[in-house]
Amino acid sequence: MTRVTHQMTQRTALANIQTNLKALNTLQSQASSQKRIEKPSDDPAGTAQALRLRSEQRAVAQYQRNLEDGVSWLTTLDTALTTTSSYLRRARDLVVRGANDGAMGPAQREAIATELEGLRGSLLSQANTTYLGRSVFAGTSNAGVAFDAADYSFQGTPGSSVERRVSAAVTVRVDGDGAAVFGEGNDSVFAMLDAIAADLRAGVNTSPFLTQIDARIDKVLTEASTVGARTNQMTATQEANASRRLSLGSDLASVEDVDLAETLVNVQAQEVAYQAALGAAAKALQPTLLDYLR
Repeated sequence: MTRVTHQMTQRTALANIQTNLKALNTLQSQASSQKRIEKPSDDPAGTAQALRLRSEQRAVAQYQRNLEDGVSWLTTLDTALTTTSSYLRRARDLVVRGANDGAMGPAQREAIATELEGLRGSLLSQANTTYLGRSVFAGTSNAGVAFDAADYSFQGTPGSSVERRVSAAVTVRVDGDGAAVFGEGNDSVFAMLDAIAADLRAGVNTSPFLTQIDARIDKVLTEASTVGARTNQMTATQEANASRRLSLGSDLASVEDVDLAETLVNVQAQEVAYQAALGAAAKALQPTLLDYLR
């Protein structure tokens, strides 16, 4: 038979009080922080899962920033292409008017030539459109402009493109091919408008340029349709990314967060258990030295 001493009873009672107090402290801490996992030892498997989910959240947040930046690039690019298309259509109308030799005198030809030169300058401005200091038609070049205003040479990096990663496996191009849209040097749309203006002043019929203008308009429209498709892709990815962010937040909450109502009930129950342990210990440990001296 095991001998039960007063010291053994005391140690057991104190251990039970300490156990109940520790459990109560844990529940109170969870209730105040509303987190089930406060340190890795609370749930090693849950901690690993939470770390993985947080890593995915950071990646999704970065993709979201890339998407927002990419959409801004594409919006700037689309605006430049739309404006370019309208300028080219206006230039075509002027060329058709200037080709009417019978109705055009020197003054009218000069007026059309002057307006074409103004359109040339406007087109050059659109070709050198920038977003946050970067040309949207120059690829990865940091030259600041896509075309030189003096000789219309392309200042961008040939064959390069600006891309934004929108998922682990997908990147989307956000810039435009300036050399393909506007041409280069003497083959550029700017040089063509200069040539048209010169022919108008010289009294040369400008109707042969209509084919070149139509070809350039087609290139602008082709690029614009490509930009529109990329913008739609970006927008759809943004929506999917937003849904993924919500899903990850929900998954993380299910791993880390506590059920507050349940935790409060458990706190109250543990307080009762703690008070009961104190009461039991008080009764069990009542004997004092005076009790033995009696």
